Amino acid sequence: MELNEKFWTNRYLQNNIPWDAGNITTPIKEYVDQLTKKELKILIPGVGNGYELQYLYANGFKNVYGLDISEEPIANFKKNNPDFPEDQLIVDDFFKHDNEYDLIIEQTFFCALNPELRPLYATKMNNLLKGNGTLAGVLFSFPLTEQGPPFGGRIEEYRDLFSDNFVFKTLEPCYNSIKPRLNNELFIIFNKK
Repeated sequence: MELNEKFWTNRYLQNNIPWDAGNITTPIKEYVDQLTKKELKILIPGVGNGYELQYLYANGFKNVYGLDISEEPIANFKKNNPDFPEDQLIVDDFFKHDNEYDLIIEQTFFCALNPELRPLYATKMNNLLKGNGTLAGVLFSFPLTEQGPPFGGRIEEYRDLFSDNFVFKTLEPCYNSIKPRLNNELFIIFNKK
């Protein structure tokens, strides 16, 4: 199975999106709620239906960008958020995207990638962040399986994967996961080296 644009578009067209919580999840919301610098340039890769994007924008973060490989969720977001700036919605392959951000929010994007792309993800995240940039959000914490997405992983694997490019500020079990993800998430705050 190739996890490409066609795969993701079909999932959205069929409404086969079980990862879609229907709203911003508690770990991301509580993290955003403590951010004070509204001028931060923020990227949400694999933005999907964009609940985090919508929440950030509604709360004064006007320099926020959503990126997805599929036009379908971006079109859904536009329909539901007609006042959101269209030039801040990007249909592109994450690995081809070229810009710099202060903060990148990770929410069910990493776990949707083919696990063989994980080293590229860590390097690309580092490249997309400004010198003092931060990668923050949620990674799944359950054994990596052949079946997915979502693909899991363990804290030790994440330490090995990200240690070359990031300083770990937070890498710990989520205490505030939504019920379906309880005991299966780690919250991360990684600062670019």
